[in-house]
Amino acid sequence: SNKNLYFFLKRICDLIFSIFLLIMTSPIVFLIGILIKIEDGGPIFYSQIRSGLHEKPYKIIKLRSMIVNAELNGPQWSFANDSRLTNIGKIIRALRLDELPQLLSVIKGDMSLVGPRPERPIFVDNLSKQIPNYKIRSILKPGLSGWAQVNYPYGSSHLDAENKLSYDIFYVKNIS
Repeated sequence: SNKNLYFFLKRICDLIFSIFLLIMTSPIVFLIGILIKIEDGGPIFYSQIRSGLHEKPYKIIKLRSMIVNAELNGPQWSFANDSRLTNIGKIIRALRLDELPQLLSVIKGDMSLVGPRPERPIFVDNLSKQIPNYKIRSILKPGLSGWAQVNYPYGSSHLDAENKLSYDIFYVKNIS
């Protein structure tokens, strides 16, 4: 079918572009890693469980942009001018460079380059109770980028999640 061919070609493109991007950006990731280590001596990478295709949990790896133990008080959304961001973290977040290690998740097959952004399972549980059709976004692999990220500013609230969902649903319905 056309859908199977589409997803096969999408997977091939995900692999080719992710491997290329990972190779091309590895010097930048290396430099950022050194800067993170110099700033506070903490770990360079940060891992977190996210909700993937059909809500299957998987682990993402990001360059650490926040202070060590940033969530001692429990899971919370990040927001603009978050006091938990390190100096290096502010820069790499603004340039979205903290996301580069997620290319490994694309290569592994847990993510795609384009799709609804993956959310943490606890947030998915809460948002799906409050926002009708929230779980529709999980019928596709989550993406490193997506229609909502391109068209909606950085979100950190229930209202933002609801607004971004409309973009995710648009993408699900019009995937191409």
